[in-house]
Amino acid sequence: MRRHSALLRSNRQMARALWGELPLEALRSLQDLTSAHTLSVAAGDVSLLDGRWYVTHVGLLRLARRCRCIGMVTTVEGRLCDPALGRWVFKAIVYKNSRSRGFVGYGDADPSNVSPLVRGAEMRVAETRAVNRALRKAYGIGLCSVEELGYIAARAPQSFEPRANGSNGNSSLREPRLRDRLCLLIRQHNLDPSLVKAYAADFCGTPVLKGASRERVEAFIAHLAQAAKEDRNALICKLNSYAPGVEVKS
Repeated sequence: MRRHSALLRSNRQMARALWGELPLEALRSLQDLTSAHTLSVAAGDVSLLDGRWYVTHVGLLRLARRCRCIGMVTTVEGRLCDPALGRWVFKAIVYKNSRSRGFVGYGDADPSNVSPLVRGAEMRVAETRAVNRALRKAYGIGLCSVEELGYIAARAPQSFEPRANGSNGNSSLREPRLRDRLCLLIRQHNLDPSLVKAYAADFCGTPVLKGASRERVEAFIAHLAQAAKEDRNALICKLNSYAPGVEVKS
């Protein structure tokens, strides 16, 4: 009980830090998710988009590990695929324990329903979506997962107002679309959030990222996506140069 209370406090604090003051309905939903599934906002288990909670692939995998999932199997549904068009369909089966008959989930992906950031990786996206759906069935999670969505950056911004903290309200990261796109990039490419933030501030020419203009943040997101796609190892080296104690050379 104490653990759940501590996690709930942590989730509320982290959610407010990331997305501003939340509506009561969103806070109640977060409380239910925390109590039922021990999901952590800080660990990236859930994400808030358009005022709604979505579970993430990493959150589902962490849940499966906590529940001692015995394993999962994925297979390509060849008769439904068309590699020439970048269309892939996967079937995933999750086995909760040795007596489980398996929970089945299907996932599909093609250039029309994936972000431009992952074009060319539709096969991996389809497999991830299949695994997510099977895991959601296995553990009774009614939330859709982030990876099952289409192009998130094209979604409308959240309707609630961000938390007021004495600023003029023009911070570029207060626009949910930009923040969500950056968070999605970090999760997709397994990047260190603190190093990305430091790199972004330097790229935008501001002491802190909150002071950067919207145009500069958009430029950084495009730059980060391209760098991760072209040479992730080089990007990691660049990010490591922003680690505490490391001198950044321009």
